[in-house]
Amino acid sequence: MSKQQLKKTMSKTDVIFLAVGAMLGWGWVVLSGDWIINAGFLGSIIAFVIGGLLICLIGLTYAELSSAMPETGGGLVFVNRAYGRKLGFVAAWSVLAGYVTVITFEAVALPTVIDYVVPVNHVGHLWTLNEWPVYTTWVLIGSGGALLLTLLNYIGAKPAAIFQSVFTILMIATAILLLFGASINGNTANLQPFFTDGTAGVITVLVMVPFLFVGFDVVPQVAEEIDAPAKTISRILMISIVCAVLFYLLIVYGVSAALPQAELENSSLATADAMAVLFGSQVFGTILVIGGVAGIITSWNAFIIGASRILYAMADRKMIPVWFMYIHPKYGTPTNAILFLGALAFFAPLLGRPALVWIVNAGGVGMIVGYVLVALAFLRLRKMEPDLERPYKIKYWRTIGFGAVVMSFLFLSFYLPGMPAALVWPYEWIMLIGWTIIGLVLYAITNRKQEASSPERSIGNDKHA
Repeated sequence: MSKQQLKKTMSKTDVIFLAVGAMLGWGWVVLSGDWIINAGFLGSIIAFVIGGLLICLIGLTYAELSSAMPETGGGLVFVNRAYGRKLGFVAAWSVLAGYVTVITFEAVALPTVIDYVVPVNHVGHLWTLNEWPVYTTWVLIGSGGALLLTLLNYIGAKPAAIFQSVFTILMIATAILLLFGASINGNTANLQPFFTDGTAGVITVLVMVPFLFVGFDVVPQVAEEIDAPAKTISRILMISIVCAVLFYLLIVYGVSAALPQAELENSSLATADAMAVLFGSQVFGTILVIGGVAGIITSWNAFIIGASRILYAMADRKMIPVWFMYIHPKYGTPTNAILFLGALAFFAPLLGRPALVWIVNAGGVGMIVGYVLVALAFLRLRKMEPDLERPYKIKYWRTIGFGAVVMSFLFLSFYLPGMPAALVWPYEWIMLIGWTIIGLVLYAITNRKQEASSPERSIGNDKHA
């Protein structure tokens, strides 16, 4: 199928809600207590400022490259053009790891939320994983959500985009209500301690940041489906990043002002409990969780859209089986790729709630690898193709490019053994290694003939794609 069958159905408004909804998601509800417990109020603020700086630097490289090459695939297109086929595959597969972890994360998060709003007496014990029992009814809630989101994306990009806009507005309105409560009824004494566990605490929160901000790069993945000039698309990308940074900073303040350290340690959903305390009613906690459900839907939906387009672009370049590039003749969506992602989300709840943290950390590694390769491609293309038309051309490109590379490597080092936030053995390492092996096998099987292609042919295919 021709790539031209991906239709321009998304407006500028659709795109900004797509990116913002993707970056906010559900993490601000379920993980806020962990941030403040691990790093303290100021420690968490510092972590998000540093992490936000990294994402802004990376975002600027994406913004320029997206305006120059508005093609489906995003980082795959950029790295492939700068470094060739193999590194292009590595960049795409790494970012795809981050996308897949968000998709599976939301399938695990959904039953956690439902339990808060409507406590369920779960039945059908399957097994206990990391001291957490997994029940059939708990799994069915997450898997049912996976089926619904898969169906929504199957029938078209525009319905999914409208759905995204409505739920993003609902989520932002809920967070604004939390901030209002904190400004009126919050207690600044609860902001103490400002720091917990010093630098190690800050690093613990920092390693979550790439996962929490992943989403702005969904925009380049769907560039060919956006009905707007390339320069406008790049501006929207940067606006969405700034909005997300401010959102997370305000959530840290709202939760910190509402709950003292002792209450945070006993809370399973700190943001919801903070809302209930600030307004003196559990009803408001439930309202916030409903806003959190909207966040689950927006990020889940956005990453199905983005990940399916990455799979499509990789298949179009014969990096993975061509089965993934099938476009539905009626709906104009890469339906096989969507079904594959839906299957991963469907089975994710079988891992139980402990998978939430494992997925966050393992997915963060993939995203950072993808980011550093895009930043390197940005620098290389500035030298290789200085005359390439760049509608969104940034100033101080060397400083921004090298800054993005250095900070990406710094973040990557946090996951290594011996660091305060090293990946947990065996669960997180198994996820990371397993994903790498799957990619290598798919690439080897699909691309034996293509690996022998000349550089000229590879570049030609990239431009054609």
